[in-house]
Amino acid sequence: MTEIPEHWQPQPTSRMCFVCGRENAVGLHLRFYEDHKAGQIVVPLTIPEVYQGYPGIAHGGILATILDETSGRALMMAAEGTPFWVTAKLELRYRKPTPTETPLTAVGWVVQRRRRSAEVAGEIRLPDGTVTVEASAVVVCPKPETLQEWEQEQGFWRVED
Repeated sequence: MTEIPEHWQPQPTSRMCFVCGRENAVGLHLRFYEDHKAGQIVVPLTIPEVYQGYPGIAHGGILATILDETSGRALMMAAEGTPFWVTAKLELRYRKPTPTETPLTAVGWVVQRRRRSAEVAGEIRLPDGTVTVEASAVVVCPKPETLQEWEQEQGFWRVED
C-alpha cells in the first residue's frame, strides 16, 4: 500500500460503483484523495492482471474507466452540492502501454467550471512520473428528476476507515 500523505483528504466511496464501490465484488475498489495543495484528485493504484488487454498491459477500457472517474471526481473538490455529475464527452490519448501489477498514480483536475458543466482532465503515471494515458472530459450536472432518483444513493456514500 502506498504511503498516503497527511494533507491528502479521502473522498467518500459508494456502495456499488464499478470503480469505487465497496460492495462491488468485481469492482476496482479504488480510493480517491483530494490534494488541495496541488488542486488535484490523486489515486494510488495497481491494476491487477485480470484487467489486462495484452499480457502485462492494462486494457484501454479499464484505463478509460479509471480516468473517467478520476477526472470527474476532481469536480467534487470545487463543487458544492451533488457529487453526481456525469460524463458527456471523454477523449483519451494512449501515450505508452500501462503495465499491470505495477504501482501507478492517477490524477485528475478541473480545467474550467461552469454552472451546469465543466471541463476536467486526468492522467495515469508510472512510478517515475511518465504519463501513459491522458484524458480530457466534459461533465454535466444531470437533470433534477435524475438527481432525485439517485438521491437515496447519497446515504451510502462514506469515507472508508
